[in-house]
Amino acid sequence: MRTTDHRTPSPSPAPAPPDGGQLCAPYAEAVLRHAGRDWLRLNVPSHAAAPGSDLAGLLGSRITALDFPPLLDGIDLGPDTPLDRALALAAEAWGARRTWFLTNGASQGNQIASMVAPALGRTLVVQRSVHSSVIDGLVLSGLDAVFVQPSVDPEQGIAHGVTAADVAEALERTPDAAAVYIVSPSYFGAVADVRAIADTAHAAGVPLIVDEAWGSHFGFHPGLPANALSAGADLATSSTHKLAGSLTQSAMLHLAEGPFADLLEPLVDRAFRLVQSTSASALLTASLDLARRSLVTDAGATGGSIGAADRVRGAVRALGRFKVVSDGFPAFPDIVGADPLRIAIDTRAGGITGHEARRWLFRDHQIMVEVATDAAIVAVIGAGSAPDTDRFVEALHTLPSPLTTDSGGVGVGSAAAAAEMLRLPAPGTTKLTAREAFLSPALVVAAEEAVGRISADSLAAYPPGIPNVLPGEVITAEAVRFLQRTAAAPNGHVRGALDLGVTRLRVVA
Repeated sequence: MRTTDHRTPSPSPAPAPPDGGQLCAPYAEAVLRHAGRDWLRLNVPSHAAAPGSDLAGLLGSRITALDFPPLLDGIDLGPDTPLDRALALAAEAWGARRTWFLTNGASQGNQIASMVAPALGRTLVVQRSVHSSVIDGLVLSGLDAVFVQPSVDPEQGIAHGVTAADVAEALERTPDAAAVYIVSPSYFGAVADVRAIADTAHAAGVPLIVDEAWGSHFGFHPGLPANALSAGADLATSSTHKLAGSLTQSAMLHLAEGPFADLLEPLVDRAFRLVQSTSASALLTASLDLARRSLVTDAGATGGSIGAADRVRGAVRALGRFKVVSDGFPAFPDIVGADPLRIAIDTRAGGITGHEARRWLFRDHQIMVEVATDAAIVAVIGAGSAPDTDRFVEALHTLPSPLTTDSGGVGVGSAAAAAEMLRLPAPGTTKLTAREAFLSPALVVAAEEAVGRISADSLAAYPPGIPNVLPGEVITAEAVRFLQRTAAAPNGHVRGALDLGVTRLRVVA
């Protein structure tokens, strides 16, 4: 394991572990000590930690006092800094050779991973249901892509993962493959056979990159799946804020001590510096340090969170109105496990669409869930958190039944109506690389006129954020209908759309 200051141009020996090992949070503790001194702040950020500022009034003076810029002696500047030690501890915790802290989310990690791939080959073998940030990475890298289609649950209309056999077939027809890029776990908690896929990629002479954004907590409790690095992945993006407890927009990128480590490490380090802000947030970075410490040292709290999620699933099964989506995972050969902290509930079985269930829970019960589709909602319980699950179960089972109307006169859709909307559109034919299409001269046309033309944009239905149309692909009528239905649904949104209703699309001229 080697971990260096992210600003140094070449690796250096790892710093000595701090006294107390994983019980320490060296970066967070250094920032706290720094904030405790009597500073006259004549530098950025311009709020200068003034106690009477609007920011202090909103967030509290403690937050603004901790909001320091980078390049401070004794924190992240100089040899063997608290930042160096925090990075070393994170790498040790996740079993990595090296870890980078990210302050622009896991999207930044996916972009970095995509940007280094051209040094390995000309074509990325990619799971089709990757996050939109991986497609953004294709635009940045200029790579060609061969897509591996995930399995799709026809009842739920959700994409899961890919099998090692699917990946092997794609590699056989891709002689210039740079790497294999998959997602595990999925938005709904489905865990892929990362070990088998890693073996397949390595047999073909390429690394495996895993978007493990939703699995940053994996491996920290016996009741959780193993993390991707321990299963053979070479590079893994970890969205630490999602389920591991750091602040929103903070994440990590982990490099394994594997056959590609010597090649990848300097490339990743250079790409990291290319896309990392020179004003990385001390608050976000400190939250990563603290999240790591909590995960490693408080497995009991994580076990409590798993128990809480299990109780919700047990109550849903016992009450019988709704179904638990993960109960159907064994039917899919690409799924070898499930994240117990993800609670995916088939609301359509109870006579209400997922979008409507999410809206009612938010409006009438002040309950927020993570994802809603036409058929389901997904609630998440963060590792170490202990929410009021009885409140959630009770609210869920007070949702209106079919054919009822809310106080505002909005009818609750039937399961049959929801089923009509579930089918995911098949991708159009690829005509250009994502980068070629994105940078080509383009024009905006009405959606119906865009059918049959090459998209210049990436269009992804949110939730869950999986691209349905890619730059360089032919736009199909089916895709346009799907995106417009998504945009019209409560809480539906299409990332990359020119307008809320997806009435206009940008195409290659």
